[in-house]
Amino acid sequence: MQLYNKLSAEERAELLEKAKQKRLTLSFYKYAKIGNPELFRNHLFIAWDKMQVLGRIYVAHEGINAQLSVPQENFEEFKNFLDGIYFLKGVHLNIAIEHDLKSFLKLKVKVRKKIVADGLNDETFDVTNRGKHVNAEEFNELLNNPNTICIDMRNHYESEIGHFKGAVTPDVDTFRESLPIIENDLKEHKEDKNLLMYCTGGIRCEKASAYFKHKGFKNVYQMQGGIIEYARQAEEKGLDNKFIGKNFVFDNRLGERISDDIIASCHQCGKPCDTHTNCANDACHLLFIQCEECAEKMQGCCTTECQEIYNLPYEEQKRLRKGKKYSNKKFRKGRSPDLTFKSCSLA
Repeated sequence: MQLYNKLSAEERAELLEKAKQKRLTLSFYKYAKIGNPELFRNHLFIAWDKMQVLGRIYVAHEGINAQLSVPQENFEEFKNFLDGIYFLKGVHLNIAIEHDLKSFLKLKVKVRKKIVADGLNDETFDVTNRGKHVNAEEFNELLNNPNTICIDMRNHYESEIGHFKGAVTPDVDTFRESLPIIENDLKEHKEDKNLLMYCTGGIRCEKASAYFKHKGFKNVYQMQGGIIEYARQAEEKGLDNKFIGKNFVFDNRLGERISDDIIASCHQCGKPCDTHTNCANDACHLLFIQCEECAEKMQGCCTTECQEIYNLPYEEQKRLRKGKKYSNKKFRKGRSPDLTFKSCSLA
């Protein structure tokens, strides 16, 4: 019985290229009580591996958070499988605006303590007493209301390339950092303002809205399905699109365009650009914004030091990394002092 990947990312990419199979990139989440996450995890892996599903899925006692890609021809089978699980029947699926054959290259189903690292003690408040879900049309109406404060519940590297007009965008690295900051900054408006929140697919707002209601905020709203669903509804219904720029996504695409606006800059030269990349140096992998010209000049690296290492023979690179521990800088974009045109303050 196969419970883990046997192919490398490179091998999988080669197979996907050869197959030329259309794939759908999607995400979903569900808070539910799962008695045995490990057993559930194995059940998912066995079934989805047969369907050629790829992606990153977190399972915990509190539920599931999934970002994945499915062969288009297997979508109905995949949907029927979800409907066969009592707490996932009819679960809302966020279908991506842009699809990519290689958005995911492995199937990773991991058991975690939580499906989102929020740093909260769920036993101290009612996590089911969440804010009111609104659709795209209602979101626009609230956004136009001068009595509304719109909060981006994502991290700085996400909002830098795209956000809703007029939204407050906390300069934070993690979701858990934003909660006390927002509560403190808006403590004078718990009763007199509408608190309107959004995130990528909705999962962070599910917990945040319940937390803020627990903290005394009276009028709490959240975009159901997040930016992904908002963009779909706005296009389908011909609504005024209030989102400017790109929506950051946590797969190999690193972003999908929602509007033609480019609101960020290349972190190396300052040219208008909203294309994220990970430093080509395997010992770094810093996430940063890099234009095509700088990518060619720097060979996809964030600094000349990383470029020098990248150009060493591979075995020499491995030797230099051996025995050393590298902090995971992958999503600490914009915090390096070597990036001249970063838009965020140093942590």
